[in-house]
Amino acid sequence: MSLRDVETHPSVARRYAHMVETGAVSRDEQQEKVAVALDGLISRIAERRLARKSSALGWLFAKGRRNREPVTGLYLYGGVGRGKTMLMDLFFELVPVRGKRRVHFNAFMADVHDRIAAHRAALKNGETRETDPIPPVAAALASEAWVLCFDEFSVTDIADAMILSRLFSALFAEGVVLVATSNVAPDDLYRDGLNRGLFEPFIDVLKRHAKIMHLDAGTDYRLEKLSRLPVYLTPLGPEADRTMDEAWEAAAGGREGHEETLTVKGRSVAVPKAAGRAARFDFADLCSKPLGARDYLAIAQRFDTVFIDHVPAMDLSRRNEAKRFILLVDTLYDSRTRVFLSAEAAPEALYRAASGTEKFEFDRTASRLVEMQSREWALNAPEPEVSAAR
Repeated sequence: MSLRDVETHPSVARRYAHMVETGAVSRDEQQEKVAVALDGLISRIAERRLARKSSALGWLFAKGRRNREPVTGLYLYGGVGRGKTMLMDLFFELVPVRGKRRVHFNAFMADVHDRIAAHRAALKNGETRETDPIPPVAAALASEAWVLCFDEFSVTDIADAMILSRLFSALFAEGVVLVATSNVAPDDLYRDGLNRGLFEPFIDVLKRHAKIMHLDAGTDYRLEKLSRLPVYLTPLGPEADRTMDEAWEAAAGGREGHEETLTVKGRSVAVPKAAGRAARFDFADLCSKPLGARDYLAIAQRFDTVFIDHVPAMDLSRRNEAKRFILLVDTLYDSRTRVFLSAEAAPEALYRAASGTEKFEFDRTASRLVEMQSREWALNAPEPEVSAAR
């Protein structure tokens, strides 16, 4: 969305109506309700912005008024493809403050852990006497941005779960306003996670500081687009790359792809491009590196749609890559993950060795790749369960 669009349509509801009129989106009554709620939040934040001004006049007008009370944010949850991120991004562009930040929740928590580590190092070196890193980290984050927008709010890491209550209590005390999208209701965050009892106070903190809205079941617009696109592209070349790019745009739902790192038993697994619940890899990223079952399972748990570019035909000279590819496909198949793949050859011609264990195992892989191309697979693939352990 351009600056001109924002100026022409100065509210989320108006901008959304314009998108409906131009055919960019289909009208959805639930989305309209969320747009109205986001506009109400923008108004409250604008009032708070006046109260935060350092000028004497600003404080004079703000003194004693209710706009100095905490601003209740918004936690928007619902199924994939319901337009949650689109609506939040409209809000982010239109909310009239400079101190705002829009970030994937996992990336935000990685930043938090880095800051905590830096504080502990400073304490060890005698550079600070503050033994608790949470208050100064929260204060620093709030000074950089007091409107925080999180995409894909989820909790799967015990290290995150153990600090969220204290971290966000401190952030809210600093006046931070939260807007977040998630696939799950607050009460289902970190469900069945290790030591969940220590996490549960965060749910109460969240509910006190954010209005909870459910963008309930409706048309999965992302899935509608994806179901019309081929999921197995061969042969390799510009046409396959173009179609993969088109499918990626649909899966990303307008999100900006970014690098992400998954932590598996203390090791890092790089995700070259992630957008919400979709991830994109090159074959070499997944099968030319020493990855194993736990790594592939972590990918399947984090993402419901996986893109794999440039799968080559393999023979005995690429036996290790073939073994990993077999394991990768098995994992994605068992997890019911939606897969888009570009390959040098059709599934039955991808492994070209005349003998060896991999030849027989690859027959199963080829069969699964064929099954995963069906429209029924794409439409019925549920979201993978998220484990508490990484």
